[in-house]
Amino acid sequence: MIGIELSKPIRDVPYKILDSIQADGYTRQRIEYDSDGDPVSAFLLLPGTPGSHPAVIVHHQHNREHHLGKSEVCGLAGDPWQAFAPELAKRGFVVLAPDSVCFEERRKDPSVEGFDFWQHFDQMCYRILTGDYLMKKVLTDAMHGITLLSHLNEVDPKRIGTLGHSYGGNTVLFLSALDERIAFSCASGSACTFENRMRNNVGIEMASVIPGFHGPYDIDDLAACIAPRRLLIVSATDDKYSKDADWIVEKAGRLYEKLGAPENLEHKRYAGGHALTEERFWDIIRWMCQN
Repeated sequence: MIGIELSKPIRDVPYKILDSIQADGYTRQRIEYDSDGDPVSAFLLLPGTPGSHPAVIVHHQHNREHHLGKSEVCGLAGDPWQAFAPELAKRGFVVLAPDSVCFEERRKDPSVEGFDFWQHFDQMCYRILTGDYLMKKVLTDAMHGITLLSHLNEVDPKRIGTLGHSYGGNTVLFLSALDERIAFSCASGSACTFENRMRNNVGIEMASVIPGFHGPYDIDDLAACIAPRRLLIVSATDDKYSKDADWIVEKAGRLYEKLGAPENLEHKRYAGGHALTEERFWDIIRWMCQN
């Protein structure tokens, strides 16, 4: 539909628990699950209350910090305004926070800090050379994560969402467009068309380098593919990575209108730059809790 062919999600995704820690209002397990023969490291946060819970897969940012991934969104390192997972777990969400390929534990040398450019670049190039895409790998890993969540006794499979900022927001838009099991999505700092990026000399993250994608499609098409499911776009006035978010929402909104669900597409635009702020953080938490 949008130029990326993915195999159908498998029926179940087993995982192993590497360690478990009791935190304030939730349990945090460090787990490893299989994605077509490739182990994915992740944190799984389970709320302290019994019952069937909503769930969310939280995708971490890039920020030229390959040594940070799942730990940042779980509040163990990095920017505290990226730590969505603990706050959501305290509010009754089951949260899966995986490392994306080439980040944190999924690097050849996890001791390297900062911008591990070459490993990430090679992962993109090797796949393009063989007719594959890094985005396909990112999405396959994430879809296996959705399958894992959907089979947990603690999860209501009809209330699974996804959330991410920047690189994580890019993942949200592609993943939600292709996986209809996702009921609600929040993409922050990522609503910028390829057309706008190229016109304004804005960098394109490696997983978003998909040969032949631009032209037939752009980011507004991804947002439209999510309709009529709930989608929150978060952008900022001085953020080059969400520069034309208004236009994207306007274009995608036409399909939401046609499907009779205009209220399911929301856009919150803030003054400021790319980095998340306290205001945006808590607004996103409140929105997620409405689902």
